[in-house]
Order: sequence, then C-alpha cells, then structure tokens
Amino acid sequence: MTDFDPATFANVGPKEFAQLVKSTPDDKIAQVMSGDLRGKVLGEVFGRMPSLFRADRAGSTNAVIHWIITGRPDGGSDTYEVVIADGKCDVNETPQHDPKLSLTMGPVEFLKIVSGGANPVMMFMTGKLKAKGDLGLAANIANLFDIPKA
Repeated sequence: MTDFDPATFANVGPKEFAQLVKSTPDDKIAQVMSGDLRGKVLGEVFGRMPSLFRADRAGSTNAVIHWIITGRPDGGSDTYEVVIADGKCDVNETPQHDPKLSLTMGPVEFLKIVSGGANPVMMFMTGKLKAKGDLGLAANIANLFDIPKA
C-alpha cells in the first residue's frame, strides 16, 4: 500500500497508517485533504483517538482540547473536540465545551503529528502549529496517546 487512499484507512492499523502518511508526498496529502475524502480521513483519525489514549499516563488530567484543521475545500476549517476526563478520552465532531487548549494547523501538519512523523514543538516554533491556552498541556499532549511510529 503505497498510495494515500483514504478508503483503505478503516482497514489498516495505526502503524500502517503512520507508514502511509510518511511515504506520501506532502502535495498528495494536501490534494486528498482538500477534496471530498477529507471528512472520511478526519473521521477515521479522530475515531481512533479514544483507543490510542493512555489513561495510565494521563493521571488526573482533565482537559478539553479543540483541534482546528484548516484548509477545507470551502476555505474554512474543521474543529474536533477531544475531552479528557476521569481517565478516558471522548471525541466530539462538534465542539460542546470551552477549550483549555486550542491547536490550529493545516491538514498535512495534522496528519504528520497524529502519525508520529513530526515534532509538534518544532512545528510550534516555526509557526506551522498554533497553540492557544494551556501550553503545558500542549507540550505534554503526545504523551497522552500511543502514537504509532512509521
């Protein structure tokens, strides 16, 4: 599987997904994420977050995180809400709470972060990732999930 085909996401595990993102050129990812399949890709990624959540590392963390992915075909952005509370992680496709942290990034950067192919701190420093709110939480967020490495 060498082509970035969102239709196959449901059939691959996290490690295969990470490999797929790593092996696909940025312009191809951007093309897919600016088309009709964007919603399916985002749905698959956010749908997996609760199963990749590491309650053992979260401790008493309670937080609402808004992931804002820019670059929608209509020029807008998609916002997903991740709620971490009482040792579990829930995802809402429509934000329902005020966030403790908001993360804004483009679709290519988002897929690289969630597939373990990018350093979020470097992305923040270079302006490819914008964080608003609890920056301590932002710096620790990767530790709360079992992010696959390609």
